[in-house]
Amino acid sequence: PDRHAEMAAQIAYASARAPLRVRASASEQSARLIRPNAVTRPALRAAPRVGGFSGNVMAAAAEPEQIEKFLDGLKYDDKGLVVAIAQDVDTGAILMQGFADRTAVRSTITKRQATFFSRSRQAQWTKGETSGNFISVKSIHLDCDKDSLIYLGVPDGPTCHTGAHTCYYSQVDGDDGAAAVEGGGKHGQEEALTTLYELEETIQKRRTEAVKEGDKPSWTRKLLDNPELLCKKIREEAGELCETLENDEGKERAASEMADVLYHSMVLLNLQGVGMEDVLAKLRGRFGTSGVEEKANRPPKSKQAHRTG
Repeated sequence: PDRHAEMAAQIAYASARAPLRVRASASEQSARLIRPNAVTRPALRAAPRVGGFSGNVMAAAAEPEQIEKFLDGLKYDDKGLVVAIAQDVDTGAILMQGFADRTAVRSTITKRQATFFSRSRQAQWTKGETSGNFISVKSIHLDCDKDSLIYLGVPDGPTCHTGAHTCYYSQVDGDDGAAAVEGGGKHGQEEALTTLYELEETIQKRRTEAVKEGDKPSWTRKLLDNPELLCKKIREEAGELCETLENDEGKERAASEMADVLYHSMVLLNLQGVGMEDVLAKLRGRFGTSGVEEKANRPPKSKQAHRTG
């Protein structure tokens, strides 16, 4: 009962606050100013993703004439610009919003680096050309009105000039948001997080928070402090997930058991210093590859002695 209550509270908390953020202390804000996983990316994240011009307009080998035809069809404003939004392909975080002219969009399609047009400097610029924090574009998506684009990519480092992972790190709503309090909404490196990443932040918070003597630790903290129990629970929850199919227990039960598997697995990943974006990048790197072939090409497992505890 205790563990289910704790898990339900964790997941409900994450779902309810998905568009919001975890409040960080001053020391945590400083430590998180530049997210480690955003700075150093595995080489596999540079793997190309190829698409057509319907919605996804990235094309590795598109003919120049087809690219120009696509550019002709964009609805530019009176200054010859369209909105260009950069989004992290692994976390889903909105990194920044800028504008792009025809040349900038063409450059992004052909060179796969997020490129914009600076209205203040009246010049084209590639994100990272000064800071070194480029955004490698994996695919580009067009909105229904053809006046806005999304650059889905992998940032080499912090996107914001402040050193934050994303430019959208200040909350507007809430009791102390920018719309409620003058100067509000500025809480360091906090950013808008989806449910999955909100849960990841909550697990990390449980790991770092002090447990006072005599206080009962949370279920998450118990798992973090007891790897043997954690691995036992993951195996148990995985078995219960399989039973939902074997016993035809229905969609709701399957979703519930999968939530248990995901939560416990994320606790294990936290112990090993692995972020969800690293897992998603691995999955993305396997797109278009046979599962049998991919597994056969994996490096052999280490022959270190099995350790518990």
